[in-house]
Formats: sequence, structure tokens, C-alpha cells
Amino acid sequence: MVGAVNPLRPVAVQLGRQPWLPRFTPQIVTVDHTIQRVTFGRVTLLTLAGLPELVLTVRGRKSGVERRTPLLCAPRDDGWLVAGSNWGMPELPGWARNLEAADEALVTYRGDDTVVVPRRACGDERDVHWEVLVQVWPNYELYARRTEREIPVYLLTPKD
Repeated sequence: MVGAVNPLRPVAVQLGRQPWLPRFTPQIVTVDHTIQRVTFGRVTLLTLAGLPELVLTVRGRKSGVERRTPLLCAPRDDGWLVAGSNWGMPELPGWARNLEAADEALVTYRGDDTVVVPRRACGDERDVHWEVLVQVWPNYELYARRTEREIPVYLLTPKD
């Protein structure tokens, strides 16, 4: 049914508000990777709840080892938006530090791989994209209140 609201979305949003949830990030990521593996990347933990998710693969800025991170996203005609929220923790997530040091990364979205060029949005552009992300995941506003840092917004645009 087109346009139907996924009944799991409100549950996911409510869970995402809980201050204890970040402690379970390793377990959440493990479950997500398992779902992706058995569905060949077509289904993710968040997509089960009606939320858009991609897997970002980017080389570690120090190790050079490729790191795969499932992320909530806002799909666009020209790529994807992601936020370096880290659940509102004071530090930037590791994937975001790696992304800022990278010239390119790989996005896996609905089972398809796309090489992307990452760019951090600034100023008014960031504010516009932030509002789009908040529409997808209202908890970003809560995460922003939990931290003193400005949560970065990244544009992931397919490489020509």
C-alpha cells in the first residue's frame, strides 16, 4: 500500500529518544549487519521501521581500514544527507571524522553501491538540510539539545 505509515516507526522514534540506548549501539549494529547480510543489503533494521538507512563505507583516517557504518539518512535526487549526531554525545562519531578526511566513500542503499563524494554543509545550507533530516528523524532535535557541539550535516553526492 503506497503511502501507508509503518506502525513500527513511532516505536523506533520512541526508542531513539531513550538516553540509555547508545549503550547498546554495538548490539544494534550487529543485528543490523545480520539483517543486511541475509537480505543482501536490501533490508536494514531501520527500513523495517519505515526509516531510510544506508551503509557508509569509508577508510579509517589513521588505519586505512574500510569501516562500514549503518546510518539513518535522508535520500535526495542528488544523493543522501546524513547527520553526525552520535546520539547527542559530546564527541563527533568516528565515522564522521573518517568521512571528513576522505575524498570519497561508498554508500550502499537498498542493496545498490554508489561511490560518493562527501561534503560537510555549512551555514544556511546546513540549516536547510538539518530541517530535512529532522523531518525524517525528529530525535535529531533532542540529540542537538544533549550536546554543546553543532551536529554536522553531510551531503553524499554520487561521484561523476
